Parts: sequence; structure tokens; C-alpha cells
Amino acid sequence: MSLINLTAAQLRKAADLQERIASLSHELAALLGGSASSAPAQPAKPAVVKKGGMSAAGKARIAAAQKLRWAKVHAAKAKSAPAAKAVAKPAAKKGKISPEGMARIVAAAKARWAKVRAAKAAKKK
Repeated sequence: MSLINLTAAQLRKAADLQERIASLSHELAALLGGSASSAPAQPAKPAVVKKGGMSAAGKARIAAAQKLRWAKVHAAKAKSAPAAKAVAKPAAKKGKISPEGMARIVAAAKARWAKVRAAKAAKKK
């Protein structure tokens, strides 16, 4: 039963009983020669609750498994790498455009623009 649901008379009776228990506890302590404390003994330090965490052995198992996975990946790459190098050709060096080649490109661009301008002029007339 909750304290909220008790009547005033019931609360007074509970308080009286509590006082009687406390006085009897003092009387018993005096008789046995112990201390007269009404509160029950509390532990000096509450137990430390460890949140989550992982043991060193657990971390070691995970690390070993990860190393094994990476070893397999690297072994697969090592097997395929020599075959890939033999088939693949080295990339050709990119060369610069010679002055003659650049002149040809510029001439072609000028010719295209000349055609565009001529077409616009013919359209206006």
C-alpha cells in the first residue's frame, strides 16, 4: 500500500509504530552493549557500477580477427597484382602540342567562326 493512499489516522499509527521500533532498538543496543542507531547500517562505499566496456581478452580477439581479414584482402591483392601488371600497358606520356599543330587548330576555329558570322549576315539581309 502506498503512503499516498493512507488516511491521517493510519499515518499517525505508522509513525507511532516507527517510534516504538526505534526506542526498542535503542533499548536492545543498550542491553547488548552496541551502538544505538535507529537507521540500518549502510555500506561505507557504494559498489562502482561499470558501464559497458570490454575486457582486454575481448579486444584482443577482435583485433586478431580484423588482422586476419586484412591479411586475406592483402593476399588476394598480391595474387592479382602481378597478372594485372603484365596485362596493363604503362600510360603513354602526354605530349605538348607543337606550334604547327596549334596553328592548325586556330585556323580551323577562325574558319568555323567566319562561317557562323557569314550565315548571320546573310540571314539579316
